Amino acid sequence: MDIRESAALAKHASRAMATLASRTKDGALEAVASALVAAGASVFAANGEDLLGAGTLSAPSLKRLSYGEAKLGESTAMIDALVRLPDPSGAILSETELDSGLVLRKTACPIGVIGMVFESRPDALVQMAALCLKSGNAVILKGGSEALRTNRALAGIISTASVAAGCPKGWIALAETREDVGAMLALDDRIDLLVPRGSNSFVRHVMDNTRIPVLGHADGIVHAYVDASADPGMAVRIVLDSKTQYPAACNALETLLVHESLAAVFLPLAKAAFDAAGTELRGCERTRAIIDCVPATDDDWDTEYLDLILSVRVVRDMDEAMAHIREHGSGHTETIVADDPVAAERFLSEVDSADVFWNASTRFADGYRFGLGAELGISTSRIHARGPVGLEGLMTYKWKLYGSGQVVSDYAEGRSRFTHRDMRNASAPRRNSP
Repeated sequence: MDIRESAALAKHASRAMATLASRTKDGALEAVASALVAAGASVFAANGEDLLGAGTLSAPSLKRLSYGEAKLGESTAMIDALVRLPDPSGAILSETELDSGLVLRKTACPIGVIGMVFESRPDALVQMAALCLKSGNAVILKGGSEALRTNRALAGIISTASVAAGCPKGWIALAETREDVGAMLALDDRIDLLVPRGSNSFVRHVMDNTRIPVLGHADGIVHAYVDASADPGMAVRIVLDSKTQYPAACNALETLLVHESLAAVFLPLAKAAFDAAGTELRGCERTRAIIDCVPATDDDWDTEYLDLILSVRVVRDMDEAMAHIREHGSGHTETIVADDPVAAERFLSEVDSADVFWNASTRFADGYRFGLGAELGISTSRIHARGPVGLEGLMTYKWKLYGSGQVVSDYAEGRSRFTHRDMRNASAPRRNSP
């Protein structure tokens, strides 16, 4: 089917998706999880063909492309987590009595049709489709050509299982060609939000060539600052996990900043740990005076390696560390390792990134780990959604006014007066009556 036809069908399906009952959406998610497990062998076979045709992809890229038993388990666990979350659609975000018998509700609703263009990771397709299903959106997915067979298999399984469970036909579509991406950018009458996941230059290309709103991100140039008050052992454990637990992730550590008063003790410990993990260190002049490592260049401070490479800089104090982050950071994720709560709170308050942590690995910057069920990606935007984008990032809202015959002229001419009384429940958001 032509991408324009797929988008038209998705637009039509989005209206039905927006009104699906919670039990239907959760049942569809459970059906998808079961179908993925049942068809696992066919998905693995398709992925094997993709891996064979991957050519000269780097080791991190091949790891992202791979979809085996472990990633299938992660996919089904993510779907199970989404099923357990409350349905975001229809939640009353605020409720105001304008006057007796005149009540205004701000109510969450799906955005409509989401267009997603992402890198080779097939597991990302499952996350994105599941999030859109739970939130009541239709979705058009365009993955990398290197994962085409795996993406076809996964999208087909998800579509068949979800439609059989009550979702409208056409709510999920797969775009496959480079030309499809260009066509998607022009479909502002059918696609309501674009979510590109890729390089900074690719995200900028999308933003510059469409009228559709874009939920974008910058590269993951992620920092850890080891403060003078840090426990060296804790610091080594945190920065090692941040870099090596999954170096190909956008929330993996890329630059390590170390307070000069702790550097002589901490850096040899860190080097031993990173050497054991096969990580290349690239250090500033002060770093290389303490440990043996590759000289860092100016470009290293602005590089997202996505590999077992880490740039290291010794700084005078927290001010210099935060100045470095302001100059070279991408607003993604930063962490401070410190025993001093005053220093930590200052870092958390003054560093302007989507995710800012204290005494924790940067790898916690993830929708599943945040309890969001799953994520579309990490947004470095400052509006609509920021940080891990889960269900809330796929929602907008509408204003619903419940009246009993009121007209504006009564208020304009003084016969009636507004009360503007906040009627919100102090606990969880209430929902509309059926």
